[in-house]
Amino acid sequence: MRSKGLPKLTKYLLIGSTKAYSGKSAIALGIALGLREQGLTVAYGKPLGTSFNSDEPGAEEEDVRFAIETLKLKDTQMPSTLLALDEETVHKRLRGEDRTDYRQSLAEYVQGQSTDLVLLEGPANLEEGSLFDLSLPQVAEAVDASVLLVTRPIDLFVDDLLSAKQRLGSRLLGVVLNDVPSDKLESIASTVRPFLEAQGIPVLGMLPRSALLRSVSVKELVHQLKAEVLCRPDRLDLMVETLTIGAMNVSSALKYFRKARNMAVVTGGDRTDIQLAALESSTQCLILTGHLPPSPLVIGRAEEMEIPVLSVDLDTLTTVEIIDSTFGNVRLHETIKVECVTQLMAEHFDINALMASLTLGD
Repeated sequence: MRSKGLPKLTKYLLIGSTKAYSGKSAIALGIALGLREQGLTVAYGKPLGTSFNSDEPGAEEEDVRFAIETLKLKDTQMPSTLLALDEETVHKRLRGEDRTDYRQSLAEYVQGQSTDLVLLEGPANLEEGSLFDLSLPQVAEAVDASVLLVTRPIDLFVDDLLSAKQRLGSRLLGVVLNDVPSDKLESIASTVRPFLEAQGIPVLGMLPRSALLRSVSVKELVHQLKAEVLCRPDRLDLMVETLTIGAMNVSSALKYFRKARNMAVVTGGDRTDIQLAALESSTQCLILTGHLPPSPLVIGRAEEMEIPVLSVDLDTLTTVEIIDSTFGNVRLHETIKVECVTQLMAEHFDINALMASLTLGD
């Protein structure tokens, strides 16, 4: 523990990524909870929010509120998002109507914290926010923060990390490789990890892919599909991990249903045979397309099995495309996911190495 005679010096850690939807929020929460287990105090904030490509105004603020509630932080420990990017905000800046010095605003945003660590969640990549002097490198420089990058091992992720190292220099403490598929774990551990560390990029964690973390709640599917809930609105907290399309004959469908786990089944509203078969499997919700009313027999059985049935005024292909995109852009708003992240971080993230790099604790 810190000697009582020494003043507390707040440190700043910026959690960034090279691409959007890499899992920053989950990792940030996992780190904050892990440090708290070590007896340290942590403040959390997200200076830059983005509303582009979203039909959910205030979604970023909802993320921050969820983090604050999960960490049981006082409202005074960190204000809400400093700047929320949307089309109008950008245009005001481009027209010269917004001349705010956001570096000064950022200094005011983080000042007054008396915690061991101020943990800031950064933009989606290293460029976002540059128009407002709030890109990840600019934020790191402005508050003298160390940086931890979160990335998924897809596409040219090694190139992205090497480029980030060149831009961030010694501020880059390391990287977390997130959502690593099981068939890539061995090769990444034996080849990619040693290479990155030889380039001065410590790998502080390799988190294996989790079906639960990639899952979406039935409530989220209702929102994204603008669906009508035909039964069991009290069970919209069920989590969907896989998607199955019931467009074949019943015997073929049963083979798929038996292999899947915690699935959403998309099928036509007139396919009573498929719907009943799905209700006897590991199904979290039925999604009926074409806005056709199901048989009372189906609704009755779904009520008994406590499985929500949704009706959408969409064709099957459009419905599947929307659900697929939802799986890829999941927000961390469920307590069960926080518990999953906490366990994964405890097993696969080196919290002691992070603390040593930040010189926290002893």
